[in-house]
Amino acid sequence: MTTDSDDGFVSSRQLLLLASICCGALMCKIVYDLTRFISPLLFSVYGKLDSKVRMEWNNRGFSTFHAVFTSVASIYFLVISDQFDENVHGDSVINSTTRLSESVMGISLGYFLADLAMIFWYFPTLGGIEYVFHHFLSMFAIILSVTSGQSQFYIFLVLLSEATTPFVNLRWYLDNSGQKGSKAYTLNGIALFLGWLVARILLFIFFFVHMYLHFHQVKQVFPLGFYSLLTIPPALAVMNLLWFWKITKGLIKTLSKAKTSGVKKQ
Repeated sequence: MTTDSDDGFVSSRQLLLLASICCGALMCKIVYDLTRFISPLLFSVYGKLDSKVRMEWNNRGFSTFHAVFTSVASIYFLVISDQFDENVHGDSVINSTTRLSESVMGISLGYFLADLAMIFWYFPTLGGIEYVFHHFLSMFAIILSVTSGQSQFYIFLVLLSEATTPFVNLRWYLDNSGQKGSKAYTLNGIALFLGWLVARILLFIFFFVHMYLHFHQVKQVFPLGFYSLLTIPPALAVMNLLWFWKITKGLIKTLSKAKTSGVKKQ
């Protein structure tokens, strides 16, 4: 039998999630406008860009902000706090949830919704079907976790992979600022390669090893969430590998050009 206090708790959780999603979407709007306002003051090339390129420039502004926010939050929950500490919670880690962790996931949902809306509106300027697929998978996994209160440890592991996004965006900024041949572009390419290797390849290997070693906990997850854990992360891992291959080829090409340019100067 459901009590009034239980109904009140469910209602407050729903309101918190809705407020967090709205905050995430509002955050995107505010950062988008700030990027549009500040960029002409800092980058003379901004005013010379095509309107669609300026739109993507601003979009990548809030994409970068979200990436930094979720990366810091994920490090806090995974490393600093004891929310997922097995020495504290034992086998109940899979069911560990707090208002703060749910709020962070709600903000992330707001970002994905806002970004997805822009992707659809300007399709395919901001990305093709692979970006739509990535966003839908991410949103589906977050929704299952935040509504059930389960598997949040694994959600924050995946959100931590967003740490590579600032490097991706910086590469785009440098490219569209006419600095593709600069030293900064080359250094960012190396940082992107290393960051992707750590945050989207090695981190996912850790994800799968951890899930295998803690499978007795994973089996406690409700059926849809359980099968999602077995399918969505591998799908994201495959996408990460494909993108890593493209990043690697791009880095090799950039380093080759830099080397050739250096030889010619000598």
